Amino acid sequence: MQKVPGSLLLLVLCSVLLPAEAGHEMPYYPSYYPQEIRIEAMPPETAATRLQNNTLHAFIGGAPPFGETMPANVRAVETLGAYLVVTLNSAAPPWSHAEVRCALVQQMLDTLGAADGTYVFHPYPVTPYHWDYLHHVDRVETARMRVLQHGRPSVNQALHIRARGKLAEHLVQSRWPGEGEGWDAMIEEVALDDLLAPHTTNLNGWLGPPWVKEGWFHAYLLLAPTIGDQAVQERAAAAYERLVQEHSGERAAQLNAERDLVALLLSGCERAIVGYTMRRDYFNTDFSAGIENLAYDAHTGFNSAIFLRTVKLKDFPWNGWLRLGVSTAPSAAWNPVGGFTDATGRLIWHAVGDPALFPAPYSGSWTLNRIGEYQSTIGSLRPAVPVQGMDKP
Repeated sequence: MQKVPGSLLLLVLCSVLLPAEAGHEMPYYPSYYPQEIRIEAMPPETAATRLQNNTLHAFIGGAPPFGETMPANVRAVETLGAYLVVTLNSAAPPWSHAEVRCALVQQMLDTLGAADGTYVFHPYPVTPYHWDYLHHVDRVETARMRVLQHGRPSVNQALHIRARGKLAEHLVQSRWPGEGEGWDAMIEEVALDDLLAPHTTNLNGWLGPPWVKEGWFHAYLLLAPTIGDQAVQERAAAAYERLVQEHSGERAAQLNAERDLVALLLSGCERAIVGYTMRRDYFNTDFSAGIENLAYDAHTGFNSAIFLRTVKLKDFPWNGWLRLGVSTAPSAAWNPVGGFTDATGRLIWHAVGDPALFPAPYSGSWTLNRIGEYQSTIGSLRPAVPVQGMDKP
């Protein structure tokens, strides 16, 4: 009989006795897919009926008319929906000077700060739903206190205000006489989806720039186009270019540069931020026919890559048929180069696209899709770094 070397025997014995760990690092895996995903455009009334009779799992982009009481098997998630902004008519002679514009903006904010709960009053472009909110919180409080210190709101009935959107029309009708020929300012809702759509690309699995969920970036997109002073416009463009080119530089300098950019964008008072509105997506929680384990994005809700990669059907945990409803019919070309730019198209591309990274649901970081960094030792396998989005080993 051939003798087994002692070193080999010891190695085998150690490998047997050492504990093994693998396979359950995360509570969910962002690579789960149902065997079929059906996306249908439908009116909110149809979605309300189908959610209640368990033939629809989620409705995206609309508010089903449930009445005063939400059905027992339906829940909603809230995300950032739109900005409410005031844009001054800089072409009108009275408002061609920054000092006069800022005085008018302050007057309108005093009035709009006493709203009736139809929106969240927040006179600053960076909101609690942005990754960098804490970097601006002192200036947020300063902006709010500037309004509160003026006491009772004063409505100047001589102003002629234009309105765009149902919320804006409601606010104008209850406070100002209407727009007229020579309008002074315009109140409107700017949907976050519309603001970001031209700057989020779907080509080659790329879902946007690294700073796509940061407030300073949204502030630039929202405010820069309205700047009338060419010198200020050039300074803002140069500051933005420095930020995007040196985004991985020294962190303190980066944060100060972001704050300076937002202050510069607000300095001329061509456009002012009044607040923001929330958007709701609805889903079925029925014990058997509903869904669970879902993650959603703080800005895009269920219309996000992570929703389709985490949601599970209760009656088919690892397979089955996912039924989704959307409030708007497709209107863009269906191709990954020049299309999938409307709400329905983006949801379809989130289902069929395969990005290596996609935005983390509740922060400004990114989540790995179907990959993970591991380090192995004898008898064990564990992540090298704690990351969200690891696939099964």
